[in-house]
Amino acid sequence: QVQLVESGGGLVQAGGSLRLSCAASGTILSFNRMGWYRQAPGPQRELVAVMTNGGSTNYADSVKGRFTIFRDGAKNTVYLQMNSLKPEDTAVYYCNAILGSRTYWGQGTQVTVSS
Repeated sequence: QVQLVESGGGLVQAGGSLRLSCAASGTILSFNRMGWYRQAPGPQRELVAVMTNGGSTNYADSVKGRFTIFRDGAKNTVYLQMNSLKPEDTAVYYCNAILGSRTYWGQGTQVTVSS
């Protein structure tokens, strides 16, 4: 059973930075893909940034140039560096991992950006 544990959320002023961490119970390079999604109040969860096991990345247009996804294989941890935060980035951020046909989610961490 894969477990994903997020940390690093919090309250920050617009223009500030936060770094989210996602620690996985397994070897992250064994996952097909890992990344971050977010959900503002409402039913839809949107992709923020993902990275394949080969290192390819994909970002939502709204965060390109501001957010960076990277990993530390030795720590089995994926990070999301968020700079130039905007109030519209406020959401619960979820770590996501795909292993074969299975998808795993973390419990989420709240990010609140004040104007």
